[in-house]
This record gives sequence, structure tokens and C-alpha cells, in this order.
Amino acid sequence: MAELTEIESKSFAAHDFRLENGQVLPRLELAYETYGQLSPQRDNAVLVVHGYTSSHHAAGRNAKGKEGRGVAAGSVGWFDALIGPGKAIDTDRYFVIAVNALGSAHGSTGPNAIDPRTGKPYGPTFPEITLRDMVASQKLLVDSLGLKQLVAVIGPSMGGFQSFQWAASYPGFMKAIVPSVTAPRAPSGLERLQALQKRLASDPNWNDGWYYENGGIAGTLEEIRFETLMSYGQNEILAETMPDPRAREAAIRANARAWAQIYDGHSLVVLRKAIGTFDITSQYDALRRAKVLYVQSPTDKLFDIALCPGYVSDMRKAGVDITYVELPSNKGHMASHADAALWAPILAAFLKSL
Repeated sequence: MAELTEIESKSFAAHDFRLENGQVLPRLELAYETYGQLSPQRDNAVLVVHGYTSSHHAAGRNAKGKEGRGVAAGSVGWFDALIGPGKAIDTDRYFVIAVNALGSAHGSTGPNAIDPRTGKPYGPTFPEITLRDMVASQKLLVDSLGLKQLVAVIGPSMGGFQSFQWAASYPGFMKAIVPSVTAPRAPSGLERLQALQKRLASDPNWNDGWYYENGGIAGTLEEIRFETLMSYGQNEILAETMPDPRAREAAIRANARAWAQIYDGHSLVVLRKAIGTFDITSQYDALRRAKVLYVQSPTDKLFDIALCPGYVSDMRKAGVDITYVELPSNKGHMASHADAALWAPILAAFLKSL
């Protein structure tokens, strides 16, 4: 099976982007990647959206020696097992757009971006955003590519939130959505948000949030990332090829250390706040215009699997055409990409059925 190589980040820009709260971003920038070719009819596009702290590098191997826009040179995309020639999201068939979310720290406009009004990073002054703002910004990108419809919007975790929000905000614009390891509403997270804010502020370099010229807060970010990866299922993923627990811990710490050099503490807070307000359970009627493939992991510690049958039942009662799949995986919150083989045939068949 051929592989995608020499992938490079692209950038979309717009001016005076108005947020839901009325504030205006003078310049909106979204980092993104594309895989495959757009058909002459422009009817084969699939949008891929990422989780909380991930990036737009969803597939293939980045161009060697080209490190930038928050993506390490030569790295393999996080959904690579599902995207590529002959894979479930077949790039010989589909034109795939993977976009970095508004508010993230991987090249899109977020707290670590330069505020053109001050010439400094937005930092703690970056405005609060919502999932609706994220999706509205992505719609501008999609429109700029001349697309009148998407085949599907696909994503895990916060990407699942974005998938649901796309269907709610722009009913009929996509034939289907494929949310995984997620839910149509966010679990209660106020205590987690407060704990995160307190922990970031405890860093000796915090400086009221203006740490950019004060040495940064990479040490604190590394610890947060390490704990997150452990709780998400990274230890279980590595256990299949790395039997020594100490070696696994060292590998996860190295991963966390590299991520902490790129990511931004304020993005953690901005995106966590946006996640905390997400809820489309009162908008199921809008979802009737898209087919839904909803994929869950019983071992996911973030989303209670016991709630999922209720969500599915309510969507069906509202007339939503939904297929629900539970993965027999021990990979927790990382199941939909770490155990991609468990559902790749289902995804491929679902997309072909559209």
C-alpha cells in the first residue's frame, strides 16, 4: 500500500473574523494539510478535525527538514492508519483536508499567535471561543476551496465535537459525520478547568500569563502532557511493542517533552473552555440531513460509555440515520486511531455507501 510522503502545511487567512461573543480577530489564520486530489466536480472532499491538543498533521510523513507550524519534521500523522491510498479514507478516491482548530497552538490563530494590534502574542488576552466559532472558521476555509458540499466530517474527541457541530451548524452541507471517542455534549469539566488554570499559574515563569519572554512554562506543560498520555492509553499502546515498563515511561516522557516545546499553556485553557460549553443534544433535528457513524471505546476514561446508548436512542428518535460501533479495545481514549484496524473496514464501507 502506497504511503503519503513529503506532506507540507498550508495556510488559510481571513480578516476581521467575528466571534460568537462579538469580539473580532483582526486576522484569522488556519493551518491545514491536504491529501489526494480534488475532483473536477469538487464533490469528493472529506474534512478531518483533530482532538484537544493534536494538530492538522493527520496523515502521511511530513517533509524531512521542514519543521514548522507546530509539527515536527518527518513525523507521521495521528490518523495515518485510516488516511492514505487504499486505506479507509482512500486518498485515491477522496480529497482530504485536515485543519488545525482555531485557538490551537499548531499554526492556527490562538494565544501564541501575534496580535497585529500589539505586535506581541495574544497570551492571556486571547478571547474566549466556542465550538461554533471553530466550525465557522473552518467553513471559511472550505468555502475558499470552492467546495459546495463535503462527503464527510471526521474526527476523534474534540474532533468529534467539531463533527457534531458541523452537522448542527451547517445541516445538509455534508453527507455524513464520523465522530469517535466523543459525545454530542461535553462531560462536566469545570473542576478540571480550574485545576488546570491553577497548575499553569503555579509555574515560576508564569508572570501573570506573560511567560513568552520569561523562559516559558515547558516544565509544567511536560508534566501535564505526561499525565494526559498515561490516562489516555499511551502506556497500553506501547506495551504491545515495548514490554519494559521503564522503557515505556521514558518514551512517553520524551513524547511529552517534545510536545511541551511546541504547545502553549493558554491554548489548553482556551480550548478547555470551548469544550466545556459544547452541547448539541437539543439540535438533533439538524443532524437528520447527515448520516452518522458514531464510534466509541468502552475503555475510554473521558467519555462514559454507559451514556452512549441513550445518545444514540435519542438521535434515532429524532430521525437521525446513525450507526453505532463500540471498539473491543484496551487503548482507552486513543482507541479510534491506535486500534484503527478494528473499524477501518466499517469506515471504508460507510464512506462508499454515501
